[in-house]
Amino acid sequence: MASTTHPPRSAVVTAGAAEGLTLRGFFGVFRYSRRALELVWSTSRALTVALALFTLVAGVLPASVAYIGSLIVDAVVAAMRSGGSAERVVELVVLEGALVALIAAAQRALSLCQSLLRAQLGQRVNVMILEKALTLELSHFEDSEFYDKLTRARREASSRPLSLVTRTFGLVQNAISLVSYGVLLAHFSTWAVAVLLLAGLPAFIAEAKFSGDAFRLFRWRSPETRMQLYLETVIAREDHAKEVKLYGLGERLLERYRDIFRRLYGEDRALTVRRDAWGFFLGLIGTAALYGAYAWIAISTVRRLITLGQMTMYLALFRQGQSAVSAMLAAVGGMYEDNLYLSTLYEYLETEVPAPAGNALRGPDPADGVRFEDVSFTYPGAEQPALAHVTLHLVPGASLALVGENGSGKTTLIKLLTRLYAPTAGRILLDGKDLAEWDQAALRERIGVIFQDFARYQMSVGENVGAGDERFFEDEARWRTAADKGRASEFIETLPAGYHTQLGKWFRDGRELSGGQWQKIALSRAFMRTRADVLVLDEPTAAMDAQAEAEVFEHFRHLAHDRITILISHRFSTVRMADQIVVLNGGHIVERGSHEELMRLNGRYAHLFTLQARGYR
Repeated sequence: MASTTHPPRSAVVTAGAAEGLTLRGFFGVFRYSRRALELVWSTSRALTVALALFTLVAGVLPASVAYIGSLIVDAVVAAMRSGGSAERVVELVVLEGALVALIAAAQRALSLCQSLLRAQLGQRVNVMILEKALTLELSHFEDSEFYDKLTRARREASSRPLSLVTRTFGLVQNAISLVSYGVLLAHFSTWAVAVLLLAGLPAFIAEAKFSGDAFRLFRWRSPETRMQLYLETVIAREDHAKEVKLYGLGERLLERYRDIFRRLYGEDRALTVRRDAWGFFLGLIGTAALYGAYAWIAISTVRRLITLGQMTMYLALFRQGQSAVSAMLAAVGGMYEDNLYLSTLYEYLETEVPAPAGNALRGPDPADGVRFEDVSFTYPGAEQPALAHVTLHLVPGASLALVGENGSGKTTLIKLLTRLYAPTAGRILLDGKDLAEWDQAALRERIGVIFQDFARYQMSVGENVGAGDERFFEDEARWRTAADKGRASEFIETLPAGYHTQLGKWFRDGRELSGGQWQKIALSRAFMRTRADVLVLDEPTAAMDAQAEAEVFEHFRHLAHDRITILISHRFSTVRMADQIVVLNGGHIVERGSHEELMRLNGRYAHLFTLQARGYR
């Protein structure tokens, strides 16, 4: 893939800041709020309704407490002046206590609803991410830019929908409180309401600006974040531990991990210092407004324009009102930031995947087998084709061996056959029908493939075998039949729990197999596909010695005598058993024929065969 030159990171953040502060740029990102609310609503309607109701209660009651507080003060003053009973004071105190208890209950209920929604929503979003992954094509997973997109979605966006909804409800709660405060403050002065609303704006603008900067930094650093995750995997995973220890790579890799952190931390520190410094100085404006209002209210009380109880209420309203304004502005800034991060989630979820065009379940001519007609293929971003003008014909019962150096196009040919990629030119047919016209599930049921880098699932032995056919994933009878065909049953019976033995070291009581045993498990997996007409072995026996591989392939041919078999191997003692041998070089077919024919040709195949045979003498 062609490299791309990026501008300096600081330039990206600085250039993007102005965009983040425009009204269009600011309000444009809120388009994800509605989608987040719909997501939360569809996750749990009951909890969403409860969250809304308790938010309403928690928003209305604080102003009521402030109002009751003013009545208590005035009742105390009146009782002291008249020498009357304190019964009214006690009633008001009890009422205020009940309201405070209701506020506490509402806050607890809000916390409970948020905790339950957080668990459900986190699971829901993670499932959405994984469901999308199942629909993607192989090319997506081989694209570094797409991996950055996936990393951003998984690291941040899974927690953002609830954060956005929580802030939305918090905004509503504080707005309700602020309206009730404003109604009471308006009796004192409408200017007091204006001061209350405007004092927090400078700090809010700064917060919105730095939220945008933080998000742009987050997007920019995705490749480095992925590298950190990869280094963690290499240093702390058992499948890398041998080489890391043997070659003494641990300290070097750990130092690279530290370097990435130091670079990222430096950027975070610079942004955090600017954010907090501006937030502090602009926050002083709000503090000055608060104490200016204190002085105004106190002077009004001294001049007997308001009562002592009203002074207490207005001071409380102004303090709580300013807290509500600050909370609202912080919530809006947080919602802006959440929307920015949510854009990464929906950017990933909306990745375009071409709809399958084919729906055929069978072809018109089953006896025709597999045809490659002038097939060429170039990987996305590559300049040279991986395959060029390949033409092949395989009938049922035929066996084909593919020979060539690494990178000659052997595995690419199999990826095209299984429709993991589509040819860039030419076509491939199965049973006389173009693969593009086949239903993908039906096509892949017809083909059993074991790649060299086959998966080693950290699951039971039987499940590792059953993975070959998802329909019979837990069918123990099929496990045993497939393991017999793959010559794995002999060693499986010696394991502590037989087919139910846990494999791998990630989980308790897990057993690790030798390379050859794993390959027999993989071969057994291929035989789970009883309906497969095409069986492909892409160097899955490389961990076996030459004799064992030859025996396995001979056994494989015997069991698959009426199917098309394709073998990729570097061992010519095995390759020579195939009916037809195709030699690939640079994506082109340079030779084809039987072993005897190619040896008589005395070309590339004969040269490679002679070199390998000399090594066994």
